[in-house]
Amino acid sequence: MARQLIIGAGLLAALIIFPLLSPWSTVILTVAVCEGLAALGILVLLRAGQVSFGHGLYFAFSAYVVAFMAAARFGHEVLILVPVATAASGLLAALVGLFVVRYRAIFFGMLNLAISMVFFSLLEKLFSITGGADGKRVPRPTLAGISLERAEFELWIFYITLGLAVLAALGVARYLLSPGGKALEAIKSNETRLEYLGVSSRKVLFGAYVLSGLLAGLGGAVIALVSGHVTPELAYWVRSGEFVFIAILGGVGGVVGPFLGALMFQIIRGYAAVYAPETWHAVLGVMLLVIIFFAPNGLHGLMTGRKPAGTGQ
Repeated sequence: MARQLIIGAGLLAALIIFPLLSPWSTVILTVAVCEGLAALGILVLLRAGQVSFGHGLYFAFSAYVVAFMAAARFGHEVLILVPVATAASGLLAALVGLFVVRYRAIFFGMLNLAISMVFFSLLEKLFSITGGADGKRVPRPTLAGISLERAEFELWIFYITLGLAVLAALGVARYLLSPGGKALEAIKSNETRLEYLGVSSRKVLFGAYVLSGLLAGLGGAVIALVSGHVTPELAYWVRSGEFVFIAILGGVGGVVGPFLGALMFQIIRGYAAVYAPETWHAVLGVMLLVIIFFAPNGLHGLMTGRKPAGTGQ
């Protein structure tokens, strides 16, 4: 536990300082933190032995809520846009969750993927509403009523997002240690026994699913603000797959893992795109294979010295 706190504190300190030393990295780091939030939602579901290949749905839905509200000049304020968009994604997760929590394993994952792809298709086909493949522009909103220049705005958004990520990570860590979090682990290990104890596995998984949708929605809302543009690509299956990749890369042993994975993912993708532009997807694939075979607990497991489950060590 002490080592996890040290790693978390070190990562937080580095993230606070780096944008001040290298302003060009602000947007990249903001994107990494947003993807880390979505991967944190995947981590919650993985504790129950379930994986969603469709969480791009909540990432994109929240981003489009921001785009529509900003375009309509309704609540053209960061402190309004982000909470409303995040809450909207949580509501959508609650509606979808009523259906998908009835299923397990591959059926759970593929149903999420199918629903996400339906939403992606609607975003592309309803051109008059969504802008189709071109997407929608997001005008820069005010922050606490103040209109900021682009560089200032991006820096403030980064630190606000980082603060929200810290609160989200602490909240998820506490949740995973709570009876509800332990019930999630029971769904993975012995769901039948959990039902015998009088605990509804569907209700437990439903709560976790809504939480994961909120986390992905928070990341999507911020992405819309910093990019200034949203497209259907945010809901595409590749984006959802990236969240799963990041969760595995970072490791699911602790809440710091998804953020470690997101930062490493951005570094690998950035360098691979420069030095191997035609094969950078293959580079990511090889990296994932290396993690699976040699570090099954991800970067978090490597840094904390955790042994793979079931080794008896």
